[in-house]
Amino acid sequence: MMQHVMTTYGRQAIAFSRGEGSWLWDLKGKRYLDCVSGVAVSGVGHAHPRLVAAISAQAARAMHVSNLYEIPEQEQLAARLCALAGMDNAFFCNSGCEANEAAIKLARLYGHQKGVESPAIIVMEQAFHGRTIATLSATGSRKVQAGFEPLLTGFVRVPYDDLPALEQVAATNPNIVAVLVEPVQGESGVHVPEDGYIPHLRRLCDDKGWLLMLDEVQSGMARTGKWFAHQHLGIKPDVMSLAKGLGNGFPIGACLARGAAAAVFSPGKHGSTFGGNPLGCVSALTTLSIIEDEGLVERAGDIGLKIREGIARNLAGTAGVKEIRGKGLMIGIELDRPCGDLVVRGFDAGLLINVTADTVVRLLPPLNLKDAEVTTLVDGVSALIKTFLNAATETAAAN
Repeated sequence: MMQHVMTTYGRQAIAFSRGEGSWLWDLKGKRYLDCVSGVAVSGVGHAHPRLVAAISAQAARAMHVSNLYEIPEQEQLAARLCALAGMDNAFFCNSGCEANEAAIKLARLYGHQKGVESPAIIVMEQAFHGRTIATLSATGSRKVQAGFEPLLTGFVRVPYDDLPALEQVAATNPNIVAVLVEPVQGESGVHVPEDGYIPHLRRLCDDKGWLLMLDEVQSGMARTGKWFAHQHLGIKPDVMSLAKGLGNGFPIGACLARGAAAAVFSPGKHGSTFGGNPLGCVSALTTLSIIEDEGLVERAGDIGLKIREGIARNLAGTAGVKEIRGKGLMIGIELDRPCGDLVVRGFDAGLLINVTADTVVRLLPPLNLKDAEVTTLVDGVSALIKTFLNAATETAAAN
């Protein structure tokens, strides 16, 4: 019982003692296949030997120095990320919401520098950008926002993957300076837009002089089969936020910018005490190297497709399955009813899964799942869902 910890989470009654690769062990020694990765964080799995060694060695040198000084590891990480993404510079922080806070501040300052007195940002319905006051105001969920009013103004909300709605706002609101959007919506149930949606946003932002700001906190770091999800579409954002898988469990976030957006901030306009410290940057640099050296970008795309196809094959004809969708290792299985009970049922089967938006089983496994583990995941998750749905059908028939 965690009586001295604030009740900000609806925790499951389970705790883990250690992890290795794609597996976690609970306090009683039972092993579980981790199909959640700490919500898309542990992309290279648990206790990767290279990462353990790199963090240990850096901790013995220096964990933290102030951003009052040059930090060589920070410059190395910024250069590496900018090379991978085609961006110009980076600001480092500690989390995804902080990376999105930086993007929001950057967009507002960009607007003021252009003479817009009340700059506004287009955001999407069902979006999730964080839980700070600014990012929950940008988030498209009343459940997240409720009780924290008054919300921050300056956001114009439109439906996701709806180009006519965007065009209408573009034609009628002179205060718009940026669009903030997830290339794949994660928290709302793993929604992948039409291929032309983000490229159209890119053209619209170019035409209007707006910033295209992509929230890649969950979809970045090779999760979708590219380093960043927008790379499937052949476009570049002006601003991009990263976190989650960037440090493989060490808290680090980044806000990358290019072009005019890269010149917006100046000393004193933004900052972070812990952001980009040596330990965080070494964690991220090592994570990037592991992903690259082990070919995990391509593997995420390949095994993500195998998982989706395998589950679709196993669940074919099962009443209650609405859709199986995703990109790479962001996978959503939407059912026609609330299915939160599947999380606890998964414990009995030795599987850690997630349910989001009440009816969507979300899978975010490590990028380096072994082939045998892919089979275990596909068969185990399929059996869980089929048993759950068949039991509900039998109960309904009996009544």
